[in-house]
Amino acid sequence: MSTAGGDDVQLVAFKVAGQDFAFNIFQVERILRYEAPAPLPKAPDFLEGVLQYRGSAVPLVDLRKRFNVAAPRKEDTRTVILEWEGGKIGVVVDAVTEVLQVAATDITAPPKIVKGLAAEYITGLVVKDGRTIIVLNTGQLLTAQERLALEATTQAQAKVS
Repeated sequence: MSTAGGDDVQLVAFKVAGQDFAFNIFQVERILRYEAPAPLPKAPDFLEGVLQYRGSAVPLVDLRKRFNVAAPRKEDTRTVILEWEGGKIGVVVDAVTEVLQVAATDITAPPKIVKGLAAEYITGLVVKDGRTIIVLNTGQLLTAQERLALEATTQAQAKVS
């Protein structure tokens, strides 16, 4: 997440299984109360289904299941609608906590120990008020195979609807 030196970056912070995460605010279109989506047959476990949003079906990914953590529904559970590859995708999180403004220089690269798929998710880390906030790369939340499966599943659902 490199921007010109000295620029501030706004982040939408949220929690998943007690850990602080964030998306760049430019990737976030809207934050909604959680609503159960229409299920998709033969979809991967973390793909909850599709949500009707502004006249189109938006795939809904549960980040808690994506990260293999418990996924109970609570009063604070939210759906974050993201700009994603020219379209929209919804992600389910435990709670949206705040909008942070941080200096671009305060966002550090993930440590080398973070490897593999997890490293692909992470744009950087921010330490603020004693918390470590993991800034996620929305474009990498799904692998190429998962994207193809998602596309095939949502297209099949669109033909049924």
